[in-house]
Parts: sequence; structure tokens; C-alpha cells
Amino acid sequence: MSEALVATQVPEASASGTSGARQFWRRLRAQRAALVAAAVVALLVLVALAAPLLTALEGQDPTTYHPSLVDSARGGVPIGSFGGIGGDHWLGVEPQTGRDLFARLVYGARVSLGVALAATAVQVLLGVVVGVAAALGNRWVDQLLSRISDIIVAMPLMIMALALLAVVPGSFPRPVLVALIIGFVAWGTIAKITRAATLSLKELDYVSAARLSGWGTWRIARRELLPGLAAPVITYAALMVPANITIEAALSFLGVGVKPPTPSWGQMLTSANVWYQAAPQYLLLPAGALFVTVLALTVLGDGIRTALDPRAASRLRVGTGRKQEARVAAGEAKADPAGGKEAKS
Repeated sequence: MSEALVATQVPEASASGTSGARQFWRRLRAQRAALVAAAVVALLVLVALAAPLLTALEGQDPTTYHPSLVDSARGGVPIGSFGGIGGDHWLGVEPQTGRDLFARLVYGARVSLGVALAATAVQVLLGVVVGVAAALGNRWVDQLLSRISDIIVAMPLMIMALALLAVVPGSFPRPVLVALIIGFVAWGTIAKITRAATLSLKELDYVSAARLSGWGTWRIARRELLPGLAAPVITYAALMVPANITIEAALSFLGVGVKPPTPSWGQMLTSANVWYQAAPQYLLLPAGALFVTVLALTVLGDGIRTALDPRAASRLRVGTGRKQEARVAAGEAKADPAGGKEAKS
């Protein structure tokens, strides 16, 4: 009987998942700000991936010095207007070194986005594993893993990252090291979110039916619980990426993150803090890139959160009019008339 119950519920879950995906895209499309943010993020990722091609089109690279393009008598200020902008150097050159700013900016996008995404992947992997294990384990396992998560959450991230980065040998690849440290030091919150969501999901009928049919704990977790955890995990991961970009930039700004000559937006800000008057573009370009990236990822993350959980209003309240929200809700009610009747009852 339990096997029959599982057999009837699996197709329903699949159909519900397909319908849920359509509703998610419909709600996301209703948020104009989220769509614009998604386009900006996609453009940034494309620029980061195409950095070698873009710099080849310009004819420059991020590490070559051009001492003839800076005025040594004035302390290394770029020669020419607007920091040496021209056909050979699209955004000008770096003070003192003469390195091409466009090349360093697009290669810096690779480092900043790559570190943030890799750190987020480590956080999600550790958080989901620990959270699911805590929720499905016995009382002692749950208590142990929950206390470990509490300790990780209470740790000051920047201080721990500074301490670990200071003791690791310089021969270790710095971008990889920064991503691993951020990931290993900041997974506690997603573990607690995953544990709470798993405890709610394990009480549902289809999970109980799978348990009665003789499925093992980890088979239930893989087949029944992980699909249900996708919404909260994706939501939180989308909001962690901009936070990790900021952390990487802060660590590089403090001099313990990515080391020269590898370009990074935070590292560029470190070198630019004394040039904001003589060469303001050297400071404004990486700062503007960081601002636009973090803002776009934050708006996109909020849009994903609202689309996955329509009961939670957007924290930003931009890009979605009330009339458009009403049209989306009406469309969902027509697509699922049974659900609308249940809601009215």
C-alpha cells in the first residue's frame, strides 16, 4: 500500500514541479528590476569569460608596464587627458606602472566573480550536507551539528579570514585560497536554514510514504527532500554571491587577498586610494564596477526570493507594479483553478 502511495505521489510531484517552474518564471518576468539585474549580471559574466578576447581586440594585457605613458616628474601621473584614454588604451592607464586599466578591469571581473561564485558553491555544499544530516540524524547528531553551526555563525568572518590568509604560504594560488576560506568560514547560516526546511519537509505525507515503503534515509534525502530544499537554498545562495564579492574586495583592499600582478577590483582600490585626485578614474572604475555588480546581484537575488515565495513581499519594492502583480496572480489562479478554490475555502 505504501509503495502504491509513493507511486501515485511521484508523478504528482513531478507535475507540480513543472507547474511551479512556470509560475516561478511568470513571477520573475513580472519584476522588471529583476530582469534588468539579470541582464546586467549576464553581461558581467560574459565580459569576465571573454576577457582574453576583449584585451586582444584592444591589443593590451593586464600585466605589461608602459613607463613611457606616465609622467615620472609628477610622481607617475598618466600622460594625457582623462588618465591617458585613447585608441590604444580604452580606459586609460594605471598611475606609476602604465598598465592598461581596461585589461585589468575585465580580468579583475574574472577574479572577483570567480572567487564569489566558488565561495558560494562551497558554502552551499557544506551547509546543505550539515543541515540535512542534522535534521535526519538522531538527537545527539542534531545537537552536535547544530552547535557547530552556531559556532560558525558566531565567528567574525573578516578576522578569521585575515588570520588564515596570513599564515598560509604565498605559493598557494591566492584566488583559490580566498574562495576556500570564505566558503569554509561562512556556511553556518545556510546550514541552519537547510536544517529548519528539512525538519518541515520530513513531516509531509509523501516523505512518510517513502519511509514506510522501506527507502533508506539518504535515498529519501536525495529523492524527496533535496528537490524541496531547492527554493530556500537557491534564494539564499543568490543573496550570498554579492556578499562574497564584497568580502573578497575587502580582503584584497586590506592586502591579504589576491596578490599582484593578478588583478582584482579590491586590489585596484587598494592602489588607487592615494590617486583619487591626480587620477580619479583609477578609483572610480573598480569602485563603479563593484557597485554595479553588487547592486545587480542583490536585486536579482531579491527577485528570485520573491518569485520562489510569493507570500514574501519584495524588500526593494522596485520594478514591480501592483497592477502587474495582480495580473500575474490572476494568471496563476486561472492556470490552477483547484488551488484557487482551496484558497477561497
